[in-house]
Amino acid sequence: MTGPARLHVRGHGLPDGGPVEWWIHDGVLSAEPIPGADTVFDGGWVIPGLVDAHCHVGLGPGGAVPHDEAVAQARTERDAGALLLRDAGSPVDTRSFDDREDLPRIIRAGRHLARPKRYLPGLPIDVADESDLPAYVTAQARFGDGWVKLVGDWIDRGVGDLTPLWSDDVLRAAIAAAHAEGARVTAHVFGEDALPGLITAGIDCIEHGTGITDDVIDLMLEHDTALVPTLVNIENFPGIADAASKYPTYAAHMRDLYAKCPTRIGAAHEAGVRIYAGTDAGGMIAHGRIGDEVAALRGIGMDPTAALGAACWDARAWLGRPGLSHGASADLLCFTADPREAGALDRPDLVILRGVPYRGQ
Repeated sequence: MTGPARLHVRGHGLPDGGPVEWWIHDGVLSAEPIPGADTVFDGGWVIPGLVDAHCHVGLGPGGAVPHDEAVAQARTERDAGALLLRDAGSPVDTRSFDDREDLPRIIRAGRHLARPKRYLPGLPIDVADESDLPAYVTAQARFGDGWVKLVGDWIDRGVGDLTPLWSDDVLRAAIAAAHAEGARVTAHVFGEDALPGLITAGIDCIEHGTGITDDVIDLMLEHDTALVPTLVNIENFPGIADAASKYPTYAAHMRDLYAKCPTRIGAAHEAGVRIYAGTDAGGMIAHGRIGDEVAALRGIGMDPTAALGAACWDARAWLGRPGLSHGASADLLCFTADPREAGALDRPDLVILRGVPYRGQ
């Protein structure tokens, strides 16, 4: 809906809980009063727009979706308060969405990069000769918005279990190629075996990370590797295992990864690994569930403020995007209830994107 050009909000900010007051004009925040501003929220809590750091706009359970459905997915994210999305690989080119002021901002990782028949059909670009990976990474770094997405492991049907896709020397060259383009690299990884090679090659982030062990945690700390565990998606592991009866070793492995996930991700958090919130929305996960992911992070031991920060101010800083500051885009949420309380994050009273107010859920 269209809002007045001059707005005013007042409440408490986070993480410190102190009073905050912002004026909005032409979609931009001002710390200085703006005459004639309409007060649209007074009291409660005012925080930056949420971040879903692992989201697939344009992807549905059956693969790529039509343009109108992708737009609807982005609107669902907006209404849930996720105003910044890191699209961690998609077969759909959503760059035209940047011209839509009613849709969240998207940071794209381009297309997944995988070996033939080693990921979900139709999603990745297949790299037949792994020595060509650095060239493919360079192309995706130039196509995306500062990120490249690798498939780090997947079921090898000849082995009957998860195995790494890439050799260590190729990973080092590929990640160096991305860094030379000013891009960061992340990877889908479920199991244990692919993690050391990716981390020592200099990868910037791990997605899912259910195979993290104490030794890997030490490596992540040494190399400052971030983690986006997508905990709401890990809940699908038992069903994946049930559907894989032809591969009993793989099925047992997936069940074991599921059982150990809370302890392993909790240990990573306790050790100081940087963790950010992402839902993996777009495939088996519905859009608009960032509040559920924050709740899941609390479940592995993050305190409520840290869990919210992993989907808000901390995630924005990690992705190089501003929070609430003078001159920044007016992308913010207003809550009557403390958004750190159970269930409150799912009910923003007001969503403001680029200075335009929208109703909460």
